[in-house]
Amino acid sequence: MVLSVLLNLIYPPPPSVVITTASVVSFLSLSHAGWMETRGKHMQYSKLKDVQNTKKKGKVVPSKVGMTVLYAPAFVVGLSSFILFPLGDFRFILLRSAVTAHFFKRVFEVLFVHKFSGWMDVETMTTISLSYSTFSAIAIYNQHLMQSLPEPAIDLKYIGIPMFLVGICGNFYHHYLLSKLRTKGDKQYKIPQGGLFSLVICPHYLFEILGFFGISCISQTLYAFSFTMGSTFYLMGRSYATRKWYESKFEDFPKDVKALIPYIF
Repeated sequence: MVLSVLLNLIYPPPPSVVITTASVVSFLSLSHAGWMETRGKHMQYSKLKDVQNTKKKGKVVPSKVGMTVLYAPAFVVGLSSFILFPLGDFRFILLRSAVTAHFFKRVFEVLFVHKFSGWMDVETMTTISLSYSTFSAIAIYNQHLMQSLPEPAIDLKYIGIPMFLVGICGNFYHHYLLSKLRTKGDKQYKIPQGGLFSLVICPHYLFEILGFFGISCISQTLYAFSFTMGSTFYLMGRSYATRKWYESKFEDFPKDVKALIPYIF
C-alpha cells in the first residue's frame, strides 16, 4: 500500500549507483547530525559554536566569509546548470530555478542582511558547503535524467511552487527580523520578537523546511525527498538545541515558545 502510493508520487530511482547512494547517505548523515545537536554536539557556527575550543584549534574564518562559502558554490552550480543544460522540460526549468533562487537568496542575505560578529570553524564551513553544493549538483542532474521518463501519476509541482515561494519569503522575513535585533557594533544576543517568533524560536528553520519540501514537490525524485527529510531532522535537532540555549541565557525566556512547530515542538 505505502509502496504503491510512493510510486504514484515520485519518479523511479535512476539507474545510477551514485545517486541512489547519495540519497541514502544524505538522509542518514543529516538525520544523525540532527540527533547529535540534541546531544550537545553542535555544528560549529552561530550561537551554538564552542568559541574557546574553536579558537584553540586555530582553524577559523570570520563568520561572514564562512557563511558566504557555505552558499556561494551551490548557487554557482545552480546558475551553471542553465549553461550546461540550455534546454529542458517545464519541471526541469522549475527545479533549476528554485535551487538557484534558494541559494542566491542565502548569499544575498549573508552579504546584505545578516549582521555577524564572530568566527566559523573551517571544518564546519567545508562540510556544510560540500553538502549544499552536492545537493544542488545531484538534484539538478537527477532531474535531467528524469526528463526521459513518464511523469508521476500524481503531479505535485503546482503544489510545490507556492510552497517553495512561501518558504523562501517566510525564511527571508524572519532573517530580516533577526538582523534588526542588533545595531551597528552590537554583539549581544536578544530574544527575537515579531512574526512567528512569538510561537517558536526558529521560524526561519520552519520556513526553510517548507522551502525544501517545495523543491521536493517540484522535483518528485527520491533524492530530493531524501535530502529534504534529512534536513528536516537536522533542523529539528538544531532548533531544539537553540531553544535550550535561549533558556540557559535568558531567565525571562517565554516557556510557551516552542522550538520549531507552533504549539507542538
